[in-house]
Amino acid sequence: MVYWLGGEWGVFQTSYNILNRNLSMEERRRHMETAYRIDILARTGIITLLPLGLHMGHIYGLQPLGGAWLVGMWIAVAAWLGLCWSAFIFRESDLGIRLTKIDEAVRYVLIPTIFVVGIGSLLGKDWLVATEGSRWYATKLTLYGFALCIGLGLRWIMRRWTTAFRILAQGPNAQIEATLTRDFFLGRCMAYVYWITISGICFLGTVKPF
Repeated sequence: MVYWLGGEWGVFQTSYNILNRNLSMEERRRHMETAYRIDILARTGIITLLPLGLHMGHIYGLQPLGGAWLVGMWIAVAAWLGLCWSAFIFRESDLGIRLTKIDEAVRYVLIPTIFVVGIGSLLGKDWLVATEGSRWYATKLTLYGFALCIGLGLRWIMRRWTTAFRILAQGPNAQIEATLTRDFFLGRCMAYVYWITISGICFLGTVKPF
C-alpha cells in the first residue's frame, strides 16, 4: 500500500513539470521518464495487492478457494506482472504501447469480475464470507475494483503522454499542449478520488468495522 500511494503521489508531483511549457523539451521528457520510473512501483503494488488479499482471505477463512487455486492465481498474477514490467521496459516503442493495451485489457475482464464477486457476496451470495463482522472483506474487494477503474483511467492518460511527446518532438504543437493540459486536469481530479479510496481500503483492513 505504501508503494502504491507513495508512487502515485510522486507521479502526481512530477507531472507538473511534464506540462511546464517554460522548460525545454529535453527537460520535460526527463521528468516524464522520472514519472514512469516511479509509477512502475505503484503499478507493481496495485497488482500484488489482489493475490495477497485473496491469499490472506483464505488463511483467515474469508474466501473458500485455496490449494491448487491459490497456486494457479499466483502464477497468473506473475504473468500479469511480467506483462506490466514488459510494457514499462519497452514504453517508448510501439511494442510498449501494444503491451500496455494488453495490460489494460486484463483489467477490463478483472474489474467486472471483482465487482460481481464483491457486491454479490454483500447481497447474500456465498462466494465470500460477508456475515456480521466480516462484511469489511467483500467491501474492501469492491473498493479495490473501483480503484482499478481509476488506475485504468490514469494509465490511459500516461499512455497518451507517450504519443503526445512523440508529436511534440517534431516541434511546437498548441493542440497537443492543450490536450495534455486537459488530460492533466482530469487526471488530477481522478487522483484525489484515488487517494481517498486507497485510504478507505486501508481503514477497512485495519479497523474491520462491520
